[in-house]
Amino acid sequence: MTTRAAKHRWSFLTVLPVALCGLLLGLAAPPGSATDAVPSPAGAATVQAWPATPDGFASTDGGTTGGAKGDTVTVTTYEQLKQYATAAEPYVIKVAGEIKVAPFGTELRVASNKTIVGVGTKGHIVNGGFFLKAGVSNVIIRNLTIRDTRMADDDPGDDSYDYDGIQMDTANHIWIDHNKIQRMNDGLIDSRKDTTNLTVSWNILSEGNKTFGIGWTDNVTAKMTIHHNWISGTNSRNPSIDNVANAHMYNNYLQNVAGYGSWSRGASDTVIENSYFENVKDPYYRDPDASLVERGNILVGCRGKQQTGGTAFDPGDFYDYTLDAAKDVPALLKEDAGPQADIGA
Repeated sequence: MTTRAAKHRWSFLTVLPVALCGLLLGLAAPPGSATDAVPSPAGAATVQAWPATPDGFASTDGGTTGGAKGDTVTVTTYEQLKQYATAAEPYVIKVAGEIKVAPFGTELRVASNKTIVGVGTKGHIVNGGFFLKAGVSNVIIRNLTIRDTRMADDDPGDDSYDYDGIQMDTANHIWIDHNKIQRMNDGLIDSRKDTTNLTVSWNILSEGNKTFGIGWTDNVTAKMTIHHNWISGTNSRNPSIDNVANAHMYNNYLQNVAGYGSWSRGASDTVIENSYFENVKDPYYRDPDASLVERGNILVGCRGKQQTGGTAFDPGDFYDYTLDAAKDVPALLKEDAGPQADIGA
């Protein structure tokens, strides 16, 4: 098995005849059910150019399937989204428009066994985000734009209003994929406490003070994969990796980071591969008790700390993956990161 989603991009498809392409993609698309809050078009074809299941640590120990065993619903209001996202039953929830969250800044509590996916580029969550409490497992949040909870009276620290894009507190088997998360008052993503078996892939994280915080625990048990993310115009936590047993980062693009880049903290064991750092202060560094191994990365216009040390784990002992060349990462992510027209359609 290979986990590199690039094998499903258009560069791969162009080598196949068009008719064969359509047949293969149609066969790969999972069947859906229809118990929609807003009915889906009858007989609409599903085109799946990207994998429907995750790679990395979210694929291990039984994998992450979200709401695949439940009905598929399409929502266009916050009330509908809340009804299905908090339900005990599994659901694939398609977000087919701009949904404004109320009250402002609310993090909707998502229950286990859910897929929340934007329909093409239409799915926007505005003025709020998502929260996965302790014990929540098997959740996919995909192909959404999550944005705009900034509070003007909370500059510059963003400490008074804890409005995150996605917050997870000891959740398990989570896949965050192809989202755009921007302009949140607190963290764009917070993976807190002992959240594990997490894959964060192909996202755009931008215009934020606190990008991606990981930790808030004394335990060293969490496992996570962070790959093919475009982090741009941010300040701190890119990410801040505290007490993570296995943190694997590869093919990420960090651009115009003012505070610091990737910090391996506490007793974390971190591997950073084939990523591209452009105009980043303190691109990567570690605490004395943490390990950080880097290989194949490119740094352009960076300043400050570039510290490695310790011995790292081998990600290949846990799952298969294929690296893109670091030099190709900026163009690749500008094309393919964030919400895609052919996901959730």
